[in-house]
Amino acid sequence: MGQSEQEPLPPSDPRLPPGQRTQRGWPVLHYGPVPRFKPLTWDFQVFGATASAEKHSWDFAGFNALPRITVHADFHCVTRFSMLDNEWTGVPAATVLEQVPPAPGVTHVMVWAEYGYSANLRLEDFADARTVFATHHNSEPLTVEHGFPVRLVVPGLYAWKGPKWVRAVEYMRADRRGFWEERGYHNRADPWQEKRFSYQEEPGDGPLR
Repeated sequence: MGQSEQEPLPPSDPRLPPGQRTQRGWPVLHYGPVPRFKPLTWDFQVFGATASAEKHSWDFAGFNALPRITVHADFHCVTRFSMLDNEWTGVPAATVLEQVPPAPGVTHVMVWAEYGYSANLRLEDFADARTVFATHHNSEPLTVEHGFPVRLVVPGLYAWKGPKWVRAVEYMRADRRGFWEERGYHNRADPWQEKRFSYQEEPGDGPLR
């Protein structure tokens, strides 16, 4: 009997960054408990180095009345799964920057979520046209486990840079590590260069530890 032939493996999807695999379904991953949403006291704040030197805030209705966009973008988790062909609808980060301009010299933002969770971003990544404070995924409102009422989506970076349950944005004139960055994750989080962990950082990738 001759040697059996094996079917060739399908080519890797070019949308998958190195080391990633496609995922069916959307796993629930987060640190800490799921917060309870309180619509009467919920607000979204912008503070820090604003052009006016003042804090700005929206209540729940006011935030949801801001201009909205729909972004088609893949979702890459540092745990090595990727969800392709997602539709995210919400308030673009660019709108927040227009409504509350940063002061000259701002280079980074810190995005704050419930329970003090945070993620730092370069201003250029935050200002990207596809960065969105999502309220809906694939035309359905986010579930509370996936970040309702608002989660940040930054398509060009690993998903931990987009916190669930976002409550505020802080404008900064210098970089500062967020929650996972202080615990060993890469400051830049570029999935196409597999910048997963802080030991991979090179000079200029982030603030000194």
